[in-house]
Amino acid sequence: MFDAAPLLRDVFGFDDFRPGQEEIVDAVTAGENVLAIMPTGGGKSLCFQLPALLRDGVTVVISPLIALMRDQVRGLQEAGVEAGALTSGNTPEETDAVWEALEAGRLKLLYMAPERLAAGSAMGMLRRINVSLIAVDEAHCVSQWGHDFRPDYLRIGELRRALDVPLAAFTATADAETREEIVEKLFDGTEPRKFLRGFDRPNIHLAFTAKDGPRKQILDFAAARKGQSGIVYCGTRNKTEVLAQALRADEHEACHYHGGMEAEDRRIVESRFAREDGLIVVATVAFGMGIDKPDIRWVAHADLPKSIEAYYQEIGRAGRDGGPAETLTLFGPDDIRLRRSQIDEGLAPPERRMADHARLNALLGLAEALKCRRQTLLGYFGEKAAPCGKCDLCDTPPEVFDGTTPVRMALSAILRTEEWFGSGHLIDILLATETDKTHARRHDNLSTWGIGKEWSRAQWQAIFRQMMGHDLVRPDSDRHGALRMTEAAKPILKGDAQINLRKDSLRKATRRPAVKAMVSEEDAPLLSALKAKRRALAESARVPAYVIFPDRTLIEMAEKRPMTLDDMARIGGIGAKKLERYGDTFLEVVAGAVEAIHPARRKLAGRDQGEIYDRLLEVQSQLSRGSEGIDKPLTCSASQLAKVAQMRPDDPRGVEKVLGDRRHERFGAAFLDVLREAG
Repeated sequence: MFDAAPLLRDVFGFDDFRPGQEEIVDAVTAGENVLAIMPTGGGKSLCFQLPALLRDGVTVVISPLIALMRDQVRGLQEAGVEAGALTSGNTPEETDAVWEALEAGRLKLLYMAPERLAAGSAMGMLRRINVSLIAVDEAHCVSQWGHDFRPDYLRIGELRRALDVPLAAFTATADAETREEIVEKLFDGTEPRKFLRGFDRPNIHLAFTAKDGPRKQILDFAAARKGQSGIVYCGTRNKTEVLAQALRADEHEACHYHGGMEAEDRRIVESRFAREDGLIVVATVAFGMGIDKPDIRWVAHADLPKSIEAYYQEIGRAGRDGGPAETLTLFGPDDIRLRRSQIDEGLAPPERRMADHARLNALLGLAEALKCRRQTLLGYFGEKAAPCGKCDLCDTPPEVFDGTTPVRMALSAILRTEEWFGSGHLIDILLATETDKTHARRHDNLSTWGIGKEWSRAQWQAIFRQMMGHDLVRPDSDRHGALRMTEAAKPILKGDAQINLRKDSLRKATRRPAVKAMVSEEDAPLLSALKAKRRALAESARVPAYVIFPDRTLIEMAEKRPMTLDDMARIGGIGAKKLERYGDTFLEVVAGAVEAIHPARRKLAGRDQGEIYDRLLEVQSQLSRGSEGIDKPLTCSASQLAKVAQMRPDDPRGVEKVLGDRRHERFGAAFLDVLREAG
């Protein structure tokens, strides 16, 4: 049976697993085929990194983005793990170092992009290097039903068969169809052991609001969270540039990112975002998959995402450290028209288009929800939840009215104009607004002319938007966006069903205050000093700041104020290698000075053996001149004391073996008493 606890503590710096991790680690380590669905920020990477250290041979990690691979490799190397990546972004020196470690048998984790599997040489190389496990990150990329489809992921099943080794697949978003396709494509339809660890991210506040001057809405939202790292997702490349400029004009640190930029410019933005505190990136969805930055405090969508899976994946980039995070999604009828037309005009087969419309409907249902958004979101993934108290609808329950009558009026107007017009012209008919268009088509003679004067134009726009959101009407791309009724509308039109709608009260983003400070006012200056030291170390090492320590580790330092290396070793996220590398540096920031400590004792910091070592040292001091205090001075070396503390021999012979005859004669019995007291 494998014991993961020592490595969890010494390498990764954690005393305990997060919920759900331990079972997955045990299954992967035991060589079972595994499919794990875990929420973003739930600790997926540990579930293959830790087994890689417990198993013989090399673990090959298939990962979709170079930036993600580089971050994980740096993090592992900082923790003292032999890991490397073979990517197109490598320098020749980095590639040589990976090959050297492979040939020497030292490398434990090898990261690769799926596209590399297309090269014939890759398979030969992987056959030679003693691969014992394949780990697949972002496994939903294998599915054509989900989002982010990557054709080269289809080669992974072939790789598993060729190497005949276990495979562990991980993703944060996979509905039932996507899970079935993952099993089919990666495991040849043979059921792996499945772990479904839930989709809830309770630290993330959810909010949607209708567009009403979207640029100002985003600027207001960012202004209330000034100095916090955030992402704004936009539907077009041009909008990323315009909005980034507007944020800079509003005195934010902001930059844009999209697929049309030069590769070097994109790398600069990725590097800045990883290393700088408080930077905002305004981006298309080209930015983000695999982002490992743990302290993103907010994500805003300036335009509606393409599906509920994409939405969940994108907001999941916030609050990966478990701290409070916020989201805001803006949407309007133009978004709905665009998303519908993208589906209808695509080249996908009919069944795929139907599935894509259903996924968009789920997102629109979330946007137009009348009760707790988290209940709606988790319900889509098959989970039941109580009202969360952490969404805009729980904060301020919406005003609802019986919308059956106006919806029937709107549907009647659509039918009487033979489904040839958009909402603007239909509202003109309902309000009896005379225009050249209504006059030319004699729509002022229709029975629906002027029947909707009880509602204003703005209210009618909200009603039509909600009708689109409830999938009662869809824009028809063949008729230039004219609205057509769906089957779902017919029972309402006939009077066989009713529908409730929300009274639109356009909430300003600033009404909800930013998330509270992550430390008390008293601890804030120390946290700033710790961040400054981390930033200097990161810049010197040319790595993202969170590779040194994540925010939650610095926050715990600021709150607990460790005064010794033993105290420092008990801070979450500080393993043995990081304690050795950075312990004194950060201890000096907290305590102002560092006590000299022998390297042998330093290695035991934070462990029970450290306390035993200190007690042995104390006993040795008392007996250094013998029990009567008159003998010639005699001491043990620090390494001998450390060995006794670690090995804990339970009989005189075991102590003698470590100390030798002369030292055993003076200290052996007393040392055994110390070991027995320690249990």
